[in-house]
Amino acid sequence: ASDSVEQIDSFRGEFPIRVVLADDHAGMRRSLRCVLDGCGTVEVVAEAHDIPGALLGVRLHKPDVLVLDAHMPGGSCIEAVRELTDKAPGTRIVLLTMDASQVLAQQVLSAGASAYLLKEFADDELPGAVRAAWRGEDYLSPHAVTGPLPLQHAHRDDPLTAREMEILRRIALGHTSAEIAAQLYISPRTVETHRARIHSKVGLGTRAELVRYALGRGLLSV
Repeated sequence: ASDSVEQIDSFRGEFPIRVVLADDHAGMRRSLRCVLDGCGTVEVVAEAHDIPGALLGVRLHKPDVLVLDAHMPGGSCIEAVRELTDKAPGTRIVLLTMDASQVLAQQVLSAGASAYLLKEFADDELPGAVRAAWRGEDYLSPHAVTGPLPLQHAHRDDPLTAREMEILRRIALGHTSAEIAAQLYISPRTVETHRARIHSKVGLGTRAELVRYALGRGLLSV
């Protein structure tokens, strides 16, 4: 599998975020590489064109972030995410896909990926997603959760009120309390009160946990 990994020997200066880039299309890899090189804070240390190559690249280079295509030959991206989460916890995973699927988003985030976004918006979103993953944060692109495959709707016995569901949805999409307050015509203090109640009711403390909860309830399907 060693020929699945292409060593990158030339890079410009010292960069804080070391990345392995995995996509089975050479043209797409070049495009993604240009995006990452252009952000000025990333060092692409290896490229791979299949799942075994991506796993090998992580094992050899111990990167901060793996940028992984969701559909590559040689295995399942979900199983790869699970394996890397277990064996290489120091490497965060940014998953890229061509097609928005809330089911896939839920699966890969639950498996341990840090970010999920569409290739169509990689020019704008990939640098931020890589930085967020490097900081230990989750990144869920709002473009990647509006596809035609909604998950089940909120459970009838769900502890959250309709207002809390709406606020949870906006939190999961990355909006701040001030932004949510402006969108819903309420005060930021009211938003914070709702956030506290959401945390208390569902027992989730981080945005990553709230994102997964919202995905599981189908709150990001509209």
